[in-house]
Amino acid sequence: MELLLPLAPLMTFAFVSSITPGPDNIMLASSGIWFGFRRSIPHMLGITVGFGVLLAICAAGVGTLVMAVPAMQTVLKVAGSAYLLYLAWQMRAMNFDREAEQTHHPLGFMGAAVFQFANPKAWIMAITGSSAFLPQVAPVSLAIAVFCLVFCAVNLPCISVWAGAGALLRRFLADRFWQKVFCVTIVLTAYSALAIWL
Repeated sequence: MELLLPLAPLMTFAFVSSITPGPDNIMLASSGIWFGFRRSIPHMLGITVGFGVLLAICAAGVGTLVMAVPAMQTVLKVAGSAYLLYLAWQMRAMNFDREAEQTHHPLGFMGAAVFQFANPKAWIMAITGSSAFLPQVAPVSLAIAVFCLVFCAVNLPCISVWAGAGALLRRFLADRFWQKVFCVTIVLTAYSALAIWL
């Protein structure tokens, strides 16, 4: 227990930043609705692993250099927004039935991992976390490893909640009325694309 006390601020930051809405969590809720929890697992693992790599890069100091260049910030926002709008467009005509489940596929491990580098929220989380909560241990490589492992250990259960919530909503989607109601996920995905610029 005493070993965890110095990591409590990091764990708290990781929890709050991981559980709150953002592009990844909205996408996971949508994936849970359309494909269920089990088929969304590669998506969740991809997010956590990709984010872990981004954390290590930012903790090594590269993230601060990237974000110091205004053009890079714009590139990240454009890439993230474009991808989210693409997902919303793909979901627009998706009917919730067994045929749709067979013809459409959830975002895979690699796609989710790569998306972290176009996700502005992920960059902000990584840069803020590495600058404020990097453990004070030596050598630096050990501090970075502990930082990444702790953050990812907190991140995965948090993002899983969003996929699980989406999966729970699936039972209602056999009814056409609820299918239309839950098309709000498309709107939320599109909103996430716009929210990047706010």
